[in-house]
Amino acid sequence: MASGPRHAPHFTGDGSVTATPQSLADRRELTFIAVERTRMPMVVSDPRQPDNPIVMVNTAFLDSTGYGVDEVIGHNCRFLQGPDTDRQTIDEVREAIAAERSLTIELLNYRKDGTSFWSELHISPVHDDDGQLIYFFASQLDVSERRRMHDLEAAERILLREIEHRAKNTLALVQGIVRLSRADTVDEFASRVQGRVDALSKAHTVLAEARWRDVPIDRLIRAEVEGFDTRRVELDGPLIEIAAAQVQPLALVLHEVISNAAHHGALSTEQGTLAIRWRVRDAWTQIELCERGGPAPAHDRAAGFGMKIVAAIVQRQLRGSVAFDWHPYGLSSAFMLPVIPLG
Repeated sequence: MASGPRHAPHFTGDGSVTATPQSLADRRELTFIAVERTRMPMVVSDPRQPDNPIVMVNTAFLDSTGYGVDEVIGHNCRFLQGPDTDRQTIDEVREAIAAERSLTIELLNYRKDGTSFWSELHISPVHDDDGQLIYFFASQLDVSERRRMHDLEAAERILLREIEHRAKNTLALVQGIVRLSRADTVDEFASRVQGRVDALSKAHTVLAEARWRDVPIDRLIRAEVEGFDTRRVELDGPLIEIAAAQVQPLALVLHEVISNAAHHGALSTEQGTLAIRWRVRDAWTQIELCERGGPAPAHDRAAGFGMKIVAAIVQRQLRGSVAFDWHPYGLSSAFMLPVIPLG
């Protein structure tokens, strides 16, 4: 760019041709035509006016935002902001404008109809021959699809890590079931292992239905008792959700107590009943299973290996406590589980 008379700058192209005032006007006209016809949404704002209003806008911008030219010209571009536009991002834009420097940044904008889109905003200051700031040029590219794919990929990575983590936990539980199960015969051993693995499978189904998030406790209990005569099983408790990490260990605990009631306790007789109640008290979820009308608990049932498994799971995996009361009319089991903040 060569020097010329003040307010009448001359432009050179390849170094041998100097622009005349007419060619300068032509170039300005071509610039306006190029900006108008490009598919990239563009605006020009004037920082010399109060509130830095938009003074030029192209059709692509109007088409992409849904605003009319009269709704844009003379207004600051903040009308594109909305309730979920990040304030920190807006501060970065303001700082760049105050410092008269270029900036490329992504932010959430809103169209006239209220729909949002992710915009890659590029801002550049325009100075005159004397270095004075006269305009800001801004273009924006709709990157909603790119952002959506990026978010999907990030969510997929998190999901895969979570699935891997849960798969390892499930395998560890299965290994523990096989290692800890006891029986006098191979068939009895296989039956007990199968029952415990089935309990894990039911819990897995419940978790899948809840998209591996928090699960209503009654849904988990119903999944375990549905194989028995539900007319003799009473459920009572408020709507309580438990954290996903507690579901599978608790499913094993419920299976052990309920299957014991079915094979040796109240549900093994036609008159027996099982009441399951739950509630939250302070920072603990309390679950009680009370048998009535069945045979008196045998001593070997009290010391049974299944009850030892229950105690181990509640104390070690669920970080809770367990209490068994062996009444003549049936077993009462009480569990205290810490309330985990739900995700």
